Amino acid sequence: MINKRLLIRNLLNHNDENTFFDKKRKIDLDCKEGKAKFLKHICALSNSNPYNNAFIVVGVDDDTNSLLGVDFFDDSRIQDLINSCLVNPPKIGYENISFSSLQGHKVIALVTIYPLSGLTFLKKNFWKYNKGMVFYRKGSTSTVASTKIIPNKHNKGLVNRLENSSSNTLELTLQGVCDFMAVHPQNRSPRFQVFKDSFVLCWAGEKLIDSGVVYYRRVDIQLVKEQVRLFYSTLDRVQIQFGKDAFVVTEYVSLGIDNVRSYYPLEKTVFHFKDNGKHVILREFLFECPDFDTRHLHHVFNTNTAVLKKLEAGFDLENSELEVLKGFPNTYLICSLQGIEKAEENLKSARKYLKNLDDKFPYIKYKEAMRLLRKVKYK
Repeated sequence: MINKRLLIRNLLNHNDENTFFDKKRKIDLDCKEGKAKFLKHICALSNSNPYNNAFIVVGVDDDTNSLLGVDFFDDSRIQDLINSCLVNPPKIGYENISFSSLQGHKVIALVTIYPLSGLTFLKKNFWKYNKGMVFYRKGSTSTVASTKIIPNKHNKGLVNRLENSSSNTLELTLQGVCDFMAVHPQNRSPRFQVFKDSFVLCWAGEKLIDSGVVYYRRVDIQLVKEQVRLFYSTLDRVQIQFGKDAFVVTEYVSLGIDNVRSYYPLEKTVFHFKDNGKHVILREFLFECPDFDTRHLHHVFNTNTAVLKKLEAGFDLENSELEVLKGFPNTYLICSLQGIEKAEENLKSARKYLKNLDDKFPYIKYKEAMRLLRKVKYK
């Protein structure tokens, strides 16, 4: 079993960017340009490696290899993007890998492109790239293929040796459990659970009881042998259940206007562990948007928009307007869910203002709002 943290270190320590390995500071899947460039690299690495896995490591400084980290990304629908935009799409894995040197909410992302025979190319026009374009790796660059691609069979042996040298050991597993316990404060009750005598799952969360029901917040779940972070949530209400074969997590999202808020089921994630040494992750989207008064929502939307325009014009905000800005993630989210045009677009435009606030809580809520809108869009 491959220890993904060790694999990343081996990739960074022993291999410059090449025909089977690329590294990025970040990828942006919220805009068309970011998606297009991601598709380009997936296509190029797939075409250049039909006999072995290829990798993209995200969250790393290009020049120094320093681990900078990116936000935990739990969108399981990234494969849908690949399938909808590429002909002969490869299967890919997107995993969040924890490192103790990073801030608690940061990870290094490992994208694995699995080998595939046949040529992969664009199914349709996308950003600046035209339908039918074929990409391949030329050294450390993803480029357009103008002639027939000749795969590098030498990569198979290199990648096999790299993966073999990244195999897990009992010592690494125990060290992973100790690391998890050490980085989580005691009020989050870090603990571990063993499934099928093969899987060691560590989890932590701050316990709270509401109306007799046990919830957790700031929940972190990691699969220790692989050093993969399976789940991370800053939401205030998360329920956890587990048995001998499965670990079940249910998230709740808080919504409301004028300080009147309620919690609604968002998504259930089931980690199911099998006897054959494999595990599967099943997700069920539970969210149903409640109804809000349409007239009042339009009033809220207009108030938000006036504050946003004032910011874009370069004016300072009054204290009351600053409070409106801090509420953007909640109010624009509800407006968007209720079908008010441009609500999501305005929320995205407000991102830079929310990010620059001294109070970081609104920006955290912004990321949660965008995550929910993304899930609603692809449910």
